[in-house]
Amino acid sequence: MTDPRLTPARPDLAARHLEGIVEAPRFADPVPYRIDAANVPLRARPDALAPLVTELLHGEDFAVYDIAGAWAWGQAGLDDYVGYLPAEALTRADGAAPDHRVRAQWATLYASPALKTPPIGALPFGARIVILDQENGFTRIAPGKWVHSRQIAPLDKPEPDWVAMAERFLAVPYVWGGRSPQGIDCSGLVQVALQAAGVGCPRDSDMQEAALGLALRDESPRRGDLVFWRGHVAIMISDTHIIHATGHFMEVVIEKLSTATARIEAAGAGPITRRARLDCPSGRV
Repeated sequence: MTDPRLTPARPDLAARHLEGIVEAPRFADPVPYRIDAANVPLRARPDALAPLVTELLHGEDFAVYDIAGAWAWGQAGLDDYVGYLPAEALTRADGAAPDHRVRAQWATLYASPALKTPPIGALPFGARIVILDQENGFTRIAPGKWVHSRQIAPLDKPEPDWVAMAERFLAVPYVWGGRSPQGIDCSGLVQVALQAAGVGCPRDSDMQEAALGLALRDESPRRGDLVFWRGHVAIMISDTHIIHATGHFMEVVIEKLSTATARIEAAGAGPITRRARLDCPSGRV
């Protein structure tokens, strides 16, 4: 069986590579695009009121299989998630591939390389950019768009402590499907933090539970371990405390693992279903 979240197939159209695997009246080859907005929702239907399934960030790849009216349907390059987004948020991926990423929570955009220039926007943590020029401590990423060079980092130089990246999102609002400092969910927090450390990561908590790390049994928790419940994931920041994006508090919080476990069980979501240890740097407490 194919996971519909990751399978570019719908009743009238499917990706060419699925020919012979799924039934569809027509098949299409992917057309490479990139996200040109700061961040954009990916939705389950071509409707601004449709559920948000995930969020894509500036510079991320998006393979388009269909554009109809204001909506493009396709598949995200980083985690293969399928959905609809506004076509105006896309640009053709026919230029240089992004070589840097935003490492600040937000990187302010300026019209010229000077701090006293009025800001013209911002790019979120994890956004991907191409360096065109550098001047006066600033980096030009597009005509008339500069960011301070201290707020970006090369894609080939991952962060040394992925848990510290998650901690940067403390108090960010909880938003189902979110992956940015505007709003983030539990699995989005894990994903963007791991991606900053150069580690590929599935999108949803059930996918992460199935794919990430080595299962723990009786081992004592430590910083960087993942803890899973049904439909939820958290990150250990010490042997007793977790950080997670939670709808209970409607933000990213730090709390005791024992406290969160008791509350989650009392709410009917059941006990911890898996603990996992990743083979990547997570710093020390």
